[in-house]
Amino acid sequence: MKQSALKSLIKQAVREAIQEELKDILLEAVRSPKQVVVENVQSPKVVEGPSMSSNEKRDAYKNIMGDMRAQLTSQNVPKPFNPQGGAPGMDLPAGEVNMDQIMGLMNG
Repeated sequence: MKQSALKSLIKQAVREAIQEELKDILLEAVRSPKQVVVENVQSPKVVEGPSMSSNEKRDAYKNIMGDMRAQLTSQNVPKPFNPQGGAPGMDLPAGEVNMDQIMGLMNG
C-alpha cells in the first residue's frame, strides 16, 4: 500500500470517528435537562451625607487650602540635597542640587 493511500485512509477514519462523537455530544447536550438560572440583583444603596450649598463647598475648600499653605513652605524642604550612588562604580559626582538647577531643567 502506498503511503499517500494509507494517509488518506487514516484521515477518513479519523473524520468519521470525530463526526460520530460530535453527534453523540450534541444529542446529549440537547436532551439534558435545562437548568433555570435566577439572578438576584440588588441596586447599591446610596448613602447621602449632609448637603452643602456651593458657597459652603467653596469655603470648605478654601479652609483646606489655607491649612495646607500654612504647613507647606520652602522652609520644610531639607537642605542641602546630596545624591549618593547605590552601586559600586556608579557613584554620582559630589555636589548639591538646588531648586534653581531643578527649575532650570524643567523650564529648558
